Amino acid sequence: QVQLVESGGGLVQAGGSLRLSCAASGRTFSMYGMGWFRQAPGKEREFVAAISWSGGSTYYADSVKGRFTISRDNAKNTVYLQMNSLKPEDTAVYYCAADHRAYYSGSYYTEGTASLGSWGQGTQVTVSS
Repeated sequence: QVQLVESGGGLVQAGGSLRLSCAASGRTFSMYGMGWFRQAPGKEREFVAAISWSGGSTYYADSVKGRFTISRDNAKNTVYLQMNSLKPEDTAVYYCAADHRAYYSGSYYTEGTASLGSWGQGTQVTVSS
């Protein structure tokens, strides 16, 4: 059973930056793809970004492409989300998620993100205008 703990959220002005971190434990981190999702008040949780187990492939929602970067450090069992040029509409609780499939080599774009089913507790990001 994987445990995920997010950190790095906070209040930032529009145009600013934040870096979220997600520390994983409980299983071999480097074997699994990871992702970030977010949920704004009154809205459903939505996909933000994902990264393959090796770090060689990354995937982004259209709304964050060119502004957010997902990365991972397998030596530190941590996945990151660097968020630049933040907008008020990025305000949400951000959740880290882990895939249950080891060494998954498919595409999250074409095969979906339903397998990213283990969640952290979330971290609040608030972007003021």
